[in-house]
Amino acid sequence: MWDPDKYLDFAGQRARPFHDLLARVPAESPRRVVDLGCGPGHLTAGLAARWPGAAVEAFDESPEMVAAAIDAGVDARRCRVQDWTPEPDTDVVISNAVLQWVPEHRALLRHWAGVLPAGAWLAVQMPGNFAAPSHELVGDLARSPEWAVALAGLPLREDRVVDAPADYAELLASAGCAVDAWETTYVQRLTGPDAVLEWISGTALRPIRSALDDAGWQRFREQLAPRLARAYPRRPDGSTWFPFRRVFAVARTAAG
Repeated sequence: MWDPDKYLDFAGQRARPFHDLLARVPAESPRRVVDLGCGPGHLTAGLAARWPGAAVEAFDESPEMVAAAIDAGVDARRCRVQDWTPEPDTDVVISNAVLQWVPEHRALLRHWAGVLPAGAWLAVQMPGNFAAPSHELVGDLARSPEWAVALAGLPLREDRVVDAPADYAELLASAGCAVDAWETTYVQRLTGPDAVLEWISGTALRPIRSALDDAGWQRFREQLAPRLARAYPRRPDGSTWFPFRRVFAVARTAAG
């Protein structure tokens, strides 16, 4: 279960990759713009502001996120990205921090590149920090004797592999697109006690939260917190540096 309020605890840091991605999409007058994985909708409004003449569509698999987006004034609908099909006039597709949850995302990217209209833009951003201590410590704890049975089969780090930018560049170029791919590691300054734990509670820990009852969830957090604190020590002023790698790819389909 997604918690929109928890996700928005770090809204500023989570928004930055979205804006950096969008800055590389120089579409001028798209007919239809799609936000695949709109979350609580707080960023989708920026698409309508940038392209006021476009029809803006927003989709998310989570009913909680769709409800939050609708409350924010976004015309959002529930849909899995695996099931989404572009309308013939879809000129811009944005997918921000979604496809890392989809093992078959490479096939989806290739498919979308093949069915979008000529000159359309496809822009994606995915966290690429699954080898970071924050995620390795979660996996280690989840596989420990106390938790291995209750958390068996969950999509942990090794199930959500994000490739290097060059791999996505090759994939999309082989589909006939012009491609701009890159990566950025944001060194984020988080504040508050157990800041890294609170950050990943809104994203990476979501499957674990869904699998445990309240008491189990609290116990898992209590065991994880000191491990994260050792890996990401607090500074004298109480803040914590949290490096976070992101992988980006912007592709444009061939002109007709």
